[in-house]
Amino acid sequence: MADDRREARLSGAGWLAVVVLVAFLGVAIWYGIAGWNALGDVQMSTFGWIALIAGSFITIAVGAGLMALVFYSSRNNMDR
Repeated sequence: MADDRREARLSGAGWLAVVVLVAFLGVAIWYGIAGWNALGDVQMSTFGWIALIAGSFITIAVGAGLMALVFYSSRNNMDR
């Protein structure tokens, strides 16, 4: 019985895409740190920190919920 499975490996274009995306992530992190440091001694109130944390959490929760719905509908053939 022949093994029909192919090994899952990235091609050259796949590795190039990974390198470009990691470079974009690095630039985004650098830009964020540079922007944060350029602000100097700007203070954020407690309500500002609460809003920042809540907004980040809600954004991640909505993204995860939508991805779960995409996978659920795909598995149950509801997207046809």
